[in-house]
Amino acid sequence: IIISVLLRRTNMKKIKELITSCREVLAYLFFGVCTTLVNIIVYYICRKLGTDTTAGTVTAWILSVLFAYVTNKLFVFDSRSFQWNIVIDEILSFVGGRVFSLLFSLVFIYATVMLMGMPVIVSKIISAVFVVIINYVISKLFVFKDKKATEPTGFLGYCKDNLCYIL
Repeated sequence: IIISVLLRRTNMKKIKELITSCREVLAYLFFGVCTTLVNIIVYYICRKLGTDTTAGTVTAWILSVLFAYVTNKLFVFDSRSFQWNIVIDEILSFVGGRVFSLLFSLVFIYATVMLMGMPVIVSKIISAVFVVIINYVISKLFVFKDKKATEPTGFLGYCKDNLCYIL
């Protein structure tokens, strides 16, 4: 009985350590699922209100990217910079990253389906995996890299460092 209790405590401790060490990735995946649900629900509401497919898709994309930005900033990457220039920089960098991953997905699906003959659903699933990884890396390395920044570090920081700071 004593050994069993010790093993359970050891296993629980290891599980707790694993969860703690993977907190950011687990939070990213959780809020990614929530973002997908926001996208689907908004699209559904738009369609029920009579919006055409394109407008519904664009509206759902904009609102789900906004939701993803807020949840990634606050709950995934724990960014606590709220100065307007930092927030604008993060938003521009975040949206830019999402547009990049969208373009990647379009090119990937075109190449694999149209040029290589892969089934659409297989291509879409593989593309989705790449998009999740791309979005995580962009957010981690370029958007929320400095959690307590006082100067822009993303798009605006790049422009400032390269003498094209516009805003």
